[in-house]
Amino acid sequence: MKKRSNFTSKLGFVLAASGSAVGLGNIWRFPYLAAKYGGGTFLLIYLILAVTFGFTLMTAEIALGRKTGLSAIGAFKSLDRRFGFVGVLAAAVPIIIFPYYSVIGGWVVKYFSVFVSGGAGKAAGDTYFTDFISGTFEPIGWFFLFMAVTSIIVLCGVEKGIEKVSKFMMPVLVVLTIIIAVYSLTLNGAMEGLVYYIKPHMADVSAKTILAAMGQLFYSMSLAMGIMITYGSYMKKENNLESSVRQIELFDTGIAFLAGLMIIPAVFAFSGGDRSALNAGPGLMFMTLPKVFASMKFGGVIGTIFFVLVFFAALTSAISLMETIVSIFRDKFGWGRKGASIFVTVLSLALGVPSSLGFGPLGFISWMGMSVLDIMDFVSNSVLMPIVAFFTCIFIGFIIKPKTVSDEVKVTDGTFKAEKMFNVIIKWVAPIFLVLILGSSVASALGVFTI
Repeated sequence: MKKRSNFTSKLGFVLAASGSAVGLGNIWRFPYLAAKYGGGTFLLIYLILAVTFGFTLMTAEIALGRKTGLSAIGAFKSLDRRFGFVGVLAAAVPIIIFPYYSVIGGWVVKYFSVFVSGGAGKAAGDTYFTDFISGTFEPIGWFFLFMAVTSIIVLCGVEKGIEKVSKFMMPVLVVLTIIIAVYSLTLNGAMEGLVYYIKPHMADVSAKTILAAMGQLFYSMSLAMGIMITYGSYMKKENNLESSVRQIELFDTGIAFLAGLMIIPAVFAFSGGDRSALNAGPGLMFMTLPKVFASMKFGGVIGTIFFVLVFFAALTSAISLMETIVSIFRDKFGWGRKGASIFVTVLSLALGVPSSLGFGPLGFISWMGMSVLDIMDFVSNSVLMPIVAFFTCIFIGFIIKPKTVSDEVKVTDGTFKAEKMFNVIIKWVAPIFLVLILGSSVASALGVFTI
């Protein structure tokens, strides 16, 4: 059996895992949901869930990976063969997400190229984004380019590729986010957006707000997709697992908070306080923000920096998605890193093309009104991820018992400060919430996308 790679340090592990968690979900999805569900109210609920529910699931997944030294499929199967199917479901999530995520990553690279070449005004056009994604060869070209960069980094391995790139990109990402967030707050009218974003209103608290925050937690923290299990398998025993999880949470939540600080006040400023401008979803980044940059002094420079930031965020998450898939095939078939990386690249390119063309030549392919990309996103994020998380909780809570995870956490120094909270959430609280999330997601989709 080949010796398994390891991160050389705790810092390398934390930055790589944080890079996995920090992605497009933090940059556009978190601000959009915060705007839709009451600003400060959503923010407060999300923070509470992150340090309780998010901490519990991330600790469980990293501990499973480190204990077994295997990726998702092998980890579950090695501890109880009956639950091998959970690993298979977890493995399916990144296989589905990585191709369409790379398509969106290609869009980010396209916008960076436009801004860096002085085309900020052109990118602010009303139909620029839709004209671009409805094309054929250009979207595929940028998709292929983004995939190539990701593949090269993963091909270089854990120490020379993933860890080295993450050590560089994560600090730069933090610095760029802070710079743009500070700039946004200097705009006329931005203070109204700031107050809306950070001030909770208890009247806005609802089941939908809580479920939306829970759903974002999965998307943002790379939970229930085998990634943290894989990264945990590369973690050394002498690295403190509990403190590492807290640091990853701090990075991920901090970037999400700064992204909201960067976007919401700016959109308020340039829309005259019109909150409907915040409901553009992914269009908030690709359609609304170019207009914001075009209206700014030095907007071309600011826009270029912004899309560099988004590119870093997209790339770090794409790396973790691909590394998880590569690790699965290596563990399953005993392949070397090079062969597995090439296979996964070719497979993902083939699976990603329909998503890339789903707004143009393949636009006629849809299900319940959703494009190919929307279908892939719905199946992975709204169906498979809650199912995987639910069975993970049942597996740890009632099959191998929470003590198995606790013992792994205590390997380093014999302590697990949040053990009591972990036990209660993994056995009782999380499973109930996960069933509610799954039911809500499916019911919402069937209600909105009716045939």
